[in-house]
Order: sequence, then C-alpha cells, then structure tokens
Amino acid sequence: MRVHVVIRYIGMVMQFIAAFMFLSAVVSMLNESDSALYPLLLSSFLTSLLGLFPLIFSQKAEDIKIKEGYAIVVGSWLVASVVGMFPYLIWGGEFSVINAWFESVSGFTTTGASILNDIEFLPRGLLFWRAASAWIGGVGVVMFALVILPSMGRSRHMLSNVEISTIAKDNFHYRSRVIIRILAFVYVGLTLITTISLKLAGMTWFDSVTQAMSACSTCGFSTKNASIGFWDSPTIELILIIAMTLSAIHFGILYASVTGRKNNIFRSEVVRTFIGMMAIFSIVISISLLHNGIYDTWFESIRHSTFQVVTITTTSGFATADTNTWTPLAIMLLIFSSVVCGCAGSTSGGLKVDRMLIAAKVIRNRMQVQLHPNAIIRVKVDGKVQEEGVLNLVMTFIVAYIMVALIGTIVYTIFGLDLVTSLTATIACVSNVGPGFGEVGSLDNFADLPAVLKLNSTLLMLIGRLEIFGIIQLLFIRSWR
Repeated sequence: MRVHVVIRYIGMVMQFIAAFMFLSAVVSMLNESDSALYPLLLSSFLTSLLGLFPLIFSQKAEDIKIKEGYAIVVGSWLVASVVGMFPYLIWGGEFSVINAWFESVSGFTTTGASILNDIEFLPRGLLFWRAASAWIGGVGVVMFALVILPSMGRSRHMLSNVEISTIAKDNFHYRSRVIIRILAFVYVGLTLITTISLKLAGMTWFDSVTQAMSACSTCGFSTKNASIGFWDSPTIELILIIAMTLSAIHFGILYASVTGRKNNIFRSEVVRTFIGMMAIFSIVISISLLHNGIYDTWFESIRHSTFQVVTITTTSGFATADTNTWTPLAIMLLIFSSVVCGCAGSTSGGLKVDRMLIAAKVIRNRMQVQLHPNAIIRVKVDGKVQEEGVLNLVMTFIVAYIMVALIGTIVYTIFGLDLVTSLTATIACVSNVGPGFGEVGSLDNFADLPAVLKLNSTLLMLIGRLEIFGIIQLLFIRSWR
C-alpha cells in the first residue's frame, strides 16, 4: 500500500472540511463577530495547512488499489473527526478533549448524541459548524468531497465503490461520476426545500438552515436545549417528518421518482416496508399512550408518537417528548425501530430495512425448503433475484451487528450503568440514532458518562457509520492478498 497516496487524498478531504469551517466563521461574522469567530478562523487555517502538505509533497496517483481505497475512506472519517475537534477545543466552555472528540465524532457520523448541557449557550458560528459537520457526514465525508475534487479517473470510481455499501448499490445503475451527481442533487435539493419550508412555518433563517441540515443528514443536532419541542409547532414537526422520511430513503430511488423512472418510491418493496413499519408503529404507540393516560387527546398522542417513531427510525434523533415516561410497549417498539432504521443508500444508519427484509425472506424460504426439500426458491426484492453472495453478506452483517451490540452493552454495564441504559446507548451509537433510554433518553445526553464510556460510544459510532466492516477490514489490511 502506498501511504503517500492515502495521505494525499485525505489532504484533499481536509481542504473540503476547512472550507466549511471558514463558512461557519462567516456565519459568526454575520452575527456580530461572536466568540466563535477566532476559533473557527484558526481551525480553518490549521486544517487547510495540515491538508496542504501532502498535496504539495505527495505525488498524484490515478489508480487507487482496494487497500488504499479502504485506507482513504476510513482515514478520512478519522481525520475529519480529529480536525472537527479544533473549533470546540479552541472555543472552550464544556469542551474538554474527550467532550470535543465526542461531539465531533457524533456530528460527522450523524449520530446526533451530545455532551452539551446548554446548547443555546453556544455562539451561532459554533452551532452552524455543529450542523455543518453533520451535513458533511450525511452522505459521507469522502463522497461529498468527491463532488468538488478535480477529475480523478478510475480513482473516483474506486473511492465511490468503497464508500457506498454493497446493499446500497442495487438502485444505482449509473457510472460513479453520475452517482456522485445524483447524491449531490438529491441531498442539496432536500436541504434547500426543507430550509424554505421551515422558514415559512415560522423559524428564523438561521434555525431553518441548521435544522434542515440536521434533518436531511438524519443527525438530529438542534440549536435548542428542548430540541424541536422548543417550537411546539405541529406544522414544523410535519415538515421535519417529511424531510427525515425522504432522507432515509435510497437517494437513487428518490432521483428516479423525480425524473419519472420506473424504480420509484411507489413501486419499491423496501420503501413500502419502511413507511408501513413506521405507520403501524405510530398507530400502535399512540393507542398505547392514549390508553395509559400519557396524553389526553388522539391528536396529541398521534402527533408525538408519529414524530418520535419517524425521528428514531430515520436515525435523526430529534425530540418533542420525554420517551422515558412512555409505556413499555412504546419503548420496545422504538428500540426495535432504532435497530432496523432506514433504507440503504440514504443518510440513515442501523441495520437498514433492506437487510431486514432480505433476512425475513431468507428465513421464510428456509422454512419452505424444509417442507419441500427438492424445491428451488429464490429470494427476490423488488422483483430482482438476490445472489447468494448478497444473502451471505446480509446475514453476516446482521450477526456482526448483534455481536457489536452485545460487546458494547457489556462494556457499559462493566462501568456501572443499568441494563436499559447500556443496551439502548449501544444501539443508539452503533445505529447512529443518538438518543436511547434510561440515562441517555430523548431529553437527556451523554454528558455524565465517564470518559472511558464516551470513548466507547465514539468507537461504536464510527463502527456503525462505516458499516462495521470498514474499520475491521482496515485493522487486518496487512493480511490482505
């Protein structure tokens, strides 16, 4: 593996991140040069300078090998999280080294968990950087950077293949260059539409932009301590429900729907399963909440249950209610939602509806084969036969997810957390959801956890965002043949 090639492309990604830091400094300047201006300008300069050295001293390479591709992608996520700490550390406040690392990783992985006890105390420049880091991480640090990087020939193809998970490639029947344009078109378009809609619904321009960036990246970073509950507006919640739902659907399917192609959201079995699951869970939870006196009216019950189901399932993690006070049935359904989450090819995390749908069909087919041993039964999704290799990858990923969740839960319990907090904190981090239950509920945060558990949480976030095998493969990269 050519280390200088890996460092060169990571340097390009750092330039991209530095540009967003500078944009955040501009926001700070427009807000009467608030206290974040100097930290953001200095962070932008340092990040750009660090990224400039490999561009100057490392030779350009057109062809990237598979090892180098993985190293660039994983390295970019790690380096982005490190330089993303700079504005927080320089500004100070609640941001110790471990807290700055946690907030940076949570942003870039679009987890949305936080260590901040008073979000509204942050200056606007820093709040914008917080939302920007999530927006950059929404479709991937590397994929987003590829949009503005110069032409790289087959190198671009290699990096995009590494960044996009195998299960997500099914609906991208385009060349890598076109895939990148589709991602940018859908992502930026959704963000702009959501921003304008939130402004019309009564938010300020600043809040509209930051909430839209957070919703479309399915992160859930808000500018208010009470999250979306601050506005107490059914209209704003409905806009965000639509934005979060669309952002958790495969971008290729969204693009096909806009351009009038056949593989659109109305014909997709995966999308029907995704939306159907959220609809059923919302109705069941609302009935449970109303029956147990959590809310007094049908409207309030369905309003809060729908918003929380959507924000958890899409891994956005916004909040309008304290779900710790909800019924055991509601909590169990929300935990299940935070495991399954959205669709492949979106900004959502978790196991993905695609994998769960395939796994359910594999189990069903297995039962049928036991009844009819000579039968040959294929697994189909959206009318397409799934190859044996894809089925094996899906089942392997699910097993790996369960193992990571089990190990993560054990680590939390070793340091004294109760089982509910340990299990849901693990799922919230590895699925990049954000809030869990217990001590890390929807209106709580990770601030009171000891440093070692904050580190454990960030490791789980990175493992989840890189779809588990990204980091594991890099650890064993020397054994590749």
